[in-house]
Amino acid sequence: MDSVDEAADAGADGPADDRRIRVYLLDDHELVRRGLHGLLSAEPDLLVVGESGSAVAAAREIVELAPDVAVLDGRLPDGSGIEVCREVRAANPDIRGLILTSYDDDEALFAAIMAGADGYVLKQIAGTDLVDGIRSVASGRSLIDPSLVTKVMDRLRRGDPQADKLALLTDQERRILELIAEGMTNRQIAATMFLAEKTVKNYVTNVLAKLGLERRTQAAVLGAKLFDK
Repeated sequence: MDSVDEAADAGADGPADDRRIRVYLLDDHELVRRGLHGLLSAEPDLLVVGESGSAVAAAREIVELAPDVAVLDGRLPDGSGIEVCREVRAANPDIRGLILTSYDDDEALFAAIMAGADGYVLKQIAGTDLVDGIRSVASGRSLIDPSLVTKVMDRLRRGDPQADKLALLTDQERRILELIAEGMTNRQIAATMFLAEKTVKNYVTNVLAKLGLERRTQAAVLGAKLFDK
């Protein structure tokens, strides 16, 4: 973690820093994190308290640091910002989650809302708009269009099994489920996704647990249905 020494950063400002919005950054691209860090640090009312390129590390560090807002990349090599948001909000509902992503699709938005995210914005957003968005989210407002929230609630009321079940999984876990549905073994999945076979086994265990299944064959049948295999 590249965290900020808050005491040193406070300097002569003293108690004024206590009123600053504390922000954590998660993005697997170092240049993007540096850009965001520079953008936010230039604002007198914002303070970057930590950053990471790993979903696993961020989930732990965000809970420990308890920032006001966590800006989370939608997709990362070891997970997703949406999954991190879900874990963080479960541990501390006071931490606001803002998903910053390159992907504009209904399923990701649905998953973000279900994970308790307070904002879902694309990376094409202007820097000033992102800064204002962080302030809005920190103040308790939502950056998700109310009509989209209504759409998600309608899907839940209709009991859409596909959206409901897939929303439980990270992007990596969805891919694992899809390959299981294609009849691949753990070894074949590992070769396809460039992962260790043990890592794939752990993913499969997580998928079964999240979907309430006991056997791999059940996952294959469900995956075939969900992905129209």
